Amino acid sequence: MPGLFGIKHSNKDLTQRDSWGKNQFSSTFPAALVAYMASKSLDSVYLTLGDSQQVLHKTISAQNLFKLKADSDNLFYAFESIFSPYEQFVKGKLPRIDLVTQDRNTGICFKGLEIKLTALPDNSTCDLPDSQFGTEIVIRRDTIVYLACSVAALYKNNLSSLETLLGNPYKVITDWTNAENVLPFIKKIAETIDCITTANSGRQEPLVLQPIWKTEGKSPKLSQHCLDVFVWSNFALIELFMREVRSQPNVDRISRPMRTMIWLYKMLVDFSQTGQFNHQQISDDLSYNTKNDKAFASSGLVTYPFMKCSELTKPRVQKNEIKNIVLDGGQNLLSPERRFDAIIFNSPDLFY
Repeated sequence: MPGLFGIKHSNKDLTQRDSWGKNQFSSTFPAALVAYMASKSLDSVYLTLGDSQQVLHKTISAQNLFKLKADSDNLFYAFESIFSPYEQFVKGKLPRIDLVTQDRNTGICFKGLEIKLTALPDNSTCDLPDSQFGTEIVIRRDTIVYLACSVAALYKNNLSSLETLLGNPYKVITDWTNAENVLPFIKKIAETIDCITTANSGRQEPLVLQPIWKTEGKSPKLSQHCLDVFVWSNFALIELFMREVRSQPNVDRISRPMRTMIWLYKMLVDFSQTGQFNHQQISDDLSYNTKNDKAFASSGLVTYPFMKCSELTKPRVQKNEIKNIVLDGGQNLLSPERRFDAIIFNSPDLFY
């Protein structure tokens, strides 16, 4: 029966074509890739934030990522689900996240992870030497809700401490929807976010699972060494957009990374005062004349300094191993609407 390595129990019926469609394989395959790598004793590259805003490379096992061993019969993969422990922090409905790992017997939620299956290289780095290839990452605004919740969870029993760090910006920002009212405080907001990450650097959590698939330059042909997995902690993700904010010294307009920072700050301010925040209202009202289809996007030129390592240059899983992850004819159920799907669909030689 068609399937994916390691995914024994999930809310996706992998024997059915509907479970292999657009925006589904890009979530299920990465989970299977992590499980497959675990079977080979390969951990994911874990990006975390140090005390001085430097990005550190560690490793994280599948067990620490999923909170159960990848081959555990108790592990349930709930794709496109709600991470219920965070519902207490939001007014309205908590958005879904790509993967929630659960205990199959009790239903207890272990971890909520956003998944980004990304191509290496991207358009901004494909003409550079192989050792300088980078990959674009696009972050949805729902991910920022989970990012805010992950910080809120650190302070849920000590709101006054968070309020002390944040101050009371309502005394000086009378209209958050007006960019001119917020722009004078951008530097102060950035400093406050940095204080929060520094104060909690030892309490980071994995948030974004980012597998990479590498091609031979601009071609659609997979490299021999083509697959690996990176994991961003919540604070490393904050640093990704904060570094872009800091690179814009002349603040005369609110960019996407800057707006993302404001969203996060406003969510935490409201949480510190009432114990909840209205994420939908914040992201809708604080649009600053920019579309809300995504929070921000970082090109390969931006992500490369964060991700640079031997695993980025030479991913550890080879293309002839894909047949060990996509099982029993699963490739025939793919709809080649996305590049990675299309490559596997049009590469029958991978499965012989």
